[in-house]
Amino acid sequence: MKKVVAVNCSPRRGWNTDLLVRAAARGAENAGASVQIFDLNLLEPFTGCASCFGCKLAPNEGRCVCLDGLYPVLEAIRTADALILGTPVYLSNVSSGFHALYERLVFQNTTYQKERPSYRTRRIPVLLAVTSGVAVENYGAMGYDAMIESYRRILDRSVGETKVVTSGDVLQVSDYSRFNWTLFDPEAKKKGRQERFPKDLEQAEKLGAGLVE
Repeated sequence: MKKVVAVNCSPRRGWNTDLLVRAAARGAENAGASVQIFDLNLLEPFTGCASCFGCKLAPNEGRCVCLDGLYPVLEAIRTADALILGTPVYLSNVSSGFHALYERLVFQNTTYQKERPSYRTRRIPVLLAVTSGVAVENYGAMGYDAMIESYRRILDRSVGETKVVTSGDVLQVSDYSRFNWTLFDPEAKKKGRQERFPKDLEQAEKLGAGLVE
């Protein structure tokens, strides 16, 4: 049985990113995989790469040695057959939790050697799920397409073939009347949640199954 690791890098459980990650995980599970899900916000405290270079020295070449909350996630990914990562877009970039994991995941594999660029000997497929308050059709103008492609390309090179599923113009809160957010149309947001978001979840589930099939 194939093992899939899914990581929700949003601090908000039960909301857009978490739901997208779990839809992809469900697809992988229905395709016959065992799935282990991590919520970064529930882990012990962790940081991004400490630049200690412990992962460049024997016997830990290619293995992060920082024993904090991310250590069990990185260890699970080491033996996984596929990986699902989900992040919201905050201030035109990924969440801080995602970036910490991304740094540690990618840098541990980097050798700085011409003849062997990566310590990783086994490539696994990756699904990157991204949610945002900005509509997908505006991603190009906002720089989101270029930002997402940068992460996709490096994950593709360091971990394995990486595909992306996005969900834009998401519902941020259940009750917009609590906030003076004149930028948004609450009714349009709710309509998108009812009509568009289920299609995004369906796409995530399909791509999750594809990681296994």
